[in-house]
Amino acid sequence: MASFATHLVVVVTMMVAAVAAAEMLQDVCVADLSNAVKVNGYTCKDSTQITPEDFYFKGLASIAATNTSTGSVVTGANVEKLPGLNTLGLSMSRIDYAPNGINPPHVHPRASEIIFVLEGQLYVGFVTTSGKLIAKYLNKGDVFAFPKGLLHFQKNIANSPASVLAAFDSQLPGTQSLVASLFGALPDNILIKSFQLKPKQVKKMKLRYTPKK
Repeated sequence: MASFATHLVVVVTMMVAAVAAAEMLQDVCVADLSNAVKVNGYTCKDSTQITPEDFYFKGLASIAATNTSTGSVVTGANVEKLPGLNTLGLSMSRIDYAPNGINPPHVHPRASEIIFVLEGQLYVGFVTTSGKLIAKYLNKGDVFAFPKGLLHFQKNIANSPASVLAAFDSQLPGTQSLVASLFGALPDNILIKSFQLKPKQVKKMKLRYTPKK
């Protein structure tokens, strides 16, 4: 009995210590973006050098030009634009869509996402690890959530522009585009075998997505 109690105290102590370690040790830790040293996040700026501008960003106020190949533009408000978000575990973005534009299938490896439709009509969804599509038609004022790390998309289904605001539970969610990652990075033989494509087809696709040097 005493041994069990001792082990229980040790486990509880370890749990408390782990929670305490995750807590903030200062009011803020504004990212020092100029520091070449990188940790899991950014090092903190000298607290005497913090300004209101570290916590301010107006880049989401305006509609972005959507004359892109996909007809959508993502404007991020993450720690790289808003240093005061460092260690806070949150960020935002605005996504603008041209008529019939799409935010192509992608994943955020470090965050779940929730969107609020500012304007327009969208068809959005994500795919579970079992291959099930969870999708919904959205209108102005609607909200939809995408679980962390799952493939998802948004498509403007109207002949007029659309916009959403997105929130993330990470200061830097990361974005990995499905098609760009596959055809912009993987070797030809992997793609040919995986998708049962001809070499010429793969080379044609890779010309569109290979990163420019």
